[in-house]
Amino acid sequence: MEKLGILAGVGKLPVECARAAKQLGYEVYAVGLLADSDPQIKQFSKDYQFISVAQLEAILNYLKSNQIQKVTMIGKVTKELLFNGAVLPDARMLQLIMSLPDRKDDTIMMAFVRELAKAGIQTFDQTALIRKLMPRRGTITKREPTEIERQDMEFGFRIAKELGRLDIGQTVVVKNRAVMALEAIEGTDACIERGGILAHGGAVVAKVSKPQQDNRFDMPTVGYRTIENMAKVGATALAIEAGKTLLVEREQMISFADAQGISIVAM
Repeated sequence: MEKLGILAGVGKLPVECARAAKQLGYEVYAVGLLADSDPQIKQFSKDYQFISVAQLEAILNYLKSNQIQKVTMIGKVTKELLFNGAVLPDARMLQLIMSLPDRKDDTIMMAFVRELAKAGIQTFDQTALIRKLMPRRGTITKREPTEIERQDMEFGFRIAKELGRLDIGQTVVVKNRAVMALEAIEGTDACIERGGILAHGGAVVAKVSKPQQDNRFDMPTVGYRTIENMAKVGATALAIEAGKTLLVEREQMISFADAQGISIVAM
């Protein structure tokens, strides 16, 4: 049986990945990288360990000791951890961080991929096992967007692509073709909250892949919590990228969006 390591951040996506991997016959070895990584992943894993994302040496040793040659990195791990003191890096991680030319998402993740490669471990396309979670083009909720919302979706989509090209973030909040908020280190949820408050209701959220997106990490993901946060600030529509955005808790998410009158369109 082929082995697969899953380096799991926060959210339901690592659980979905582990479930799919087990169904396909992989023997799953999961590493929870954060204290609030979903423990449900244990149900689909041969072995599970919690190892802080900052303990690079311990992560590599765990993978090598279990003869793992293929891993996928999936789930939310925000880089604000590097700045808020929530995790303490080991000597190898500290050396890695200090060697970086900048702290952009892709810079950090590619450095991590290279460290895995040095240990003989291949980083697996994180969408390979869960392509069914990526929606096709079209409206996926009951309510179609209004003409004004659709104009904001198209505008926001273009702005988000440019934001991604600069490797800053993947999400923007707009209203009446004016930018309310751009995602940076704070993450999608905080961006939605900030932009939604500034919009005073009726905001449109757009989340897309980067033009240079590497499918091995950081694929755009939305789920129930995304819609919940939109509802809290009165945002009314969400634009995502068809075939390049992962939907988790899809049925629950769409049901809640329908109940709140929120339109979701894969563009």
